Amino acid sequence: MGFGDLKAKAGQQALNAYLADKSYIEGYQASQADAVVFAGLTGAPSKDLVNALRWYNQINSYNNQERTSFPGTKKDINSYGSAAPAASNGDADEDDFDLFGSDDEEEVEKEKQKRLQQYAEKKAKKPALIAKSSIVLDVKPWDDETDMVAMEKLVRTVETDGLLWGKGKLVPVGYGIKKLQIGCVVEDDKVGTDFLEEAITAFEDYVQSVDIAAFNKI
Repeated sequence: MGFGDLKAKAGQQALNAYLADKSYIEGYQASQADAVVFAGLTGAPSKDLVNALRWYNQINSYNNQERTSFPGTKKDINSYGSAAPAASNGDADEDDFDLFGSDDEEEVEKEKQKRLQQYAEKKAKKPALIAKSSIVLDVKPWDDETDMVAMEKLVRTVETDGLLWGKGKLVPVGYGIKKLQIGCVVEDDKVGTDFLEEAITAFEDYVQSVDIAAFNKI
C-alpha cells in the first residue's frame, strides 16, 4: 500500500518513480497530500532520486505553518502513491456499462471507446500549469582579489531550458570581500537548486560556495 516505508531506500525509490511525471502528490498545487508524505520522510532523498529530491526541495521551501495550511484533507499516508488502493475507475466504468442492459458486447465496447476518447480530448484541452519558483543565490568568491564582474558573467553562462536569470548585485560581507547576489526564475519540473549549485561551483577558480538566499513559489 502507498509508497511503503519512506524512511527506507525502497520507499523513497517508489516515491521517486511516482513523481517522474508529477510536480505534486495530487493535483497541480501543493496540498495536504504533499504535507503528509513530506512528514513521512526523515530528510532529503539522495541525489540519485532526482524526482523525489526536486519535490522535497519544493515542499521544504515552505515552513511548517505554511504546510499545515495547504488545501485539501489529510489522509493516511498509505492512501497516497501508485500502489495506493485508489477507487478502481476501471471497475466503476464497467459497472456503468452494465446499466445499458445490452447483451451486445460489441456495442458496449464501442461506447466504452467513445467515452475514453471524449475523456482524452477533454484532458488534452486543459492548459498545462507550469510551476515556477523565484530563487536568490548568494555566490561567494575566494577572496577580495576575485574579479566579481568576470564571475557574474560566468554564472550567467549557465543556461538550460526553464532557467531565466534576473538582476545581480554585489553585497559586502566583510574584510573588503563582496559576494554576488543574483536572482533567477526556474520552472520547477526542469531546474532544481542542486543543478544550479553544481553548475556554478564548477567555476572553482572564482567561486568558493553557493547558498540559497531566498526561495519563493510564483
